[in-house]
Amino acid sequence: MAHLVTGLLLILAVCGVVYGGRDIYGDVLRLPSETSRFFRAGGAADDANDDSTGTRWAVLIAGSNGYWNYRHQADVCHSYQLLRKGGLKEENIIVFMYDDIAYNEENPRPGVIINNPKGGDVYEGVPKDYTGEQVTAANFFAVILGNKTALSGGSGKVVDSGPNDHIFIYYTDHGGPGILGMPTYPYLFAKDLIDVLKKKHASGTYKRLVFYLEACEAGSIFEGLLPNDLNIYATTASNAEESSWGTYCPGEDPSPPPEYETCLGDMYSVAWMEDSDIHNLRTETLHQQYELVKKRAANDNSIYGSHVMQYGDVGLNQENLFQYMGTNPANDNYTFVDDNSLRLPSKAVNQRDADLVHFWDKYRKAPEGSPRKVEAQKQFMEAMSHRVHIDHSVKLIGKLLFGIEKGPEVLNAVRPAGQPLTDNWDCLKSMVRTFEMHCGSLSQYGMKHMRSLANICNAGIVKEQMADASAQACVTVPSGPWSSLHKGFSA
Repeated sequence: MAHLVTGLLLILAVCGVVYGGRDIYGDVLRLPSETSRFFRAGGAADDANDDSTGTRWAVLIAGSNGYWNYRHQADVCHSYQLLRKGGLKEENIIVFMYDDIAYNEENPRPGVIINNPKGGDVYEGVPKDYTGEQVTAANFFAVILGNKTALSGGSGKVVDSGPNDHIFIYYTDHGGPGILGMPTYPYLFAKDLIDVLKKKHASGTYKRLVFYLEACEAGSIFEGLLPNDLNIYATTASNAEESSWGTYCPGEDPSPPPEYETCLGDMYSVAWMEDSDIHNLRTETLHQQYELVKKRAANDNSIYGSHVMQYGDVGLNQENLFQYMGTNPANDNYTFVDDNSLRLPSKAVNQRDADLVHFWDKYRKAPEGSPRKVEAQKQFMEAMSHRVHIDHSVKLIGKLLFGIEKGPEVLNAVRPAGQPLTDNWDCLKSMVRTFEMHCGSLSQYGMKHMRSLANICNAGIVKEQMADASAQACVTVPSGPWSSLHKGFSA
């Protein structure tokens, strides 16, 4: 078959029917629409309503709020537009986002969200299924399971899928070892998510499920936890031990328009969406997209890059993206080219530092002596004060529990590849609650210390010991909004 395809391409090229084109996204090979049908698995009759695919469902979730996290909601809005152009019906796409960006006073284009420096509005038409305080881990789980009775507020839309249906889940936010952020409390623990996915599989209400995850230490959500027999394929922006990266940030090349003081997107997310925007997804496989995204996210193996990973039933990556995302008819004449290279940024911003980039850029551009400059300086200093407090507190607790020399060794230990973060997730939740009771909220920055708290559990420390050490370490807590004693992400 390979020889047949190669021969046909050669004949078409000689006859002048195949020609190359170049645009801002790289090289693509264009075929006349009649010829492109030859390469579709189902031939000309294959369309977005092919019964063999069942119904396509999608759950899109941005797990943050605050203008400094603009990129997460921009990612979700872009993914919605992509799926709608691909033929998915609005009733089959469920969107979670706090919805505090489009009309935020910091937004230079009120009512508009962009995900690329030269991109158009991706906010228009995005449904407000679950917004504000409705963006919760409980609602997210209820939607996946199709459990309307477990919902709290929102549109009531759930994944009401059947045994022949395909499900696509895309999650973008801050993360840490074993945990994903939410704009509300509690945050989402890896074990709880995996239990929901197992329950969904046991219900027999899908054929295959694909999960794309953008977060720091995203690999820790699936590593050692996601079985390979659930008909679930997952890819992550980073492995279990590293950060993921924001992109199109102030100071980068390409940079956002000068009036923007925040990152417009995330590197992994932008990579898979900009690839999907220009290709015929009937002919591109999950594996092909994975390889392209991996290359772009690695960023030439620079310090501004991460390792894109895959988990679960990896064999599913030979399927076409069309099964999950549909495909834009405007791309029917484009076929996949392996060396397609979307432009790499000159540098990127660590997900955890994107808030500081926003505050600093806001401070730098504000007129001298203006209230805006004073506010930006206050925001920056409060964020830094919180970081110093959290870092110092965790290190001191480690030394109090294990000794001055052994403390750092225990806290920084990494379990062998293939093992989950911990075997006792109830203990981990208890340690987080205990820490936050004495030391204030870990918040989005403090998620980086989840491995240390898991290691405290793995070392056999009990809640009472943790409480004593936390009380000694945290005599005072900064009064800023990041450090409130009245909220915690494992509540």
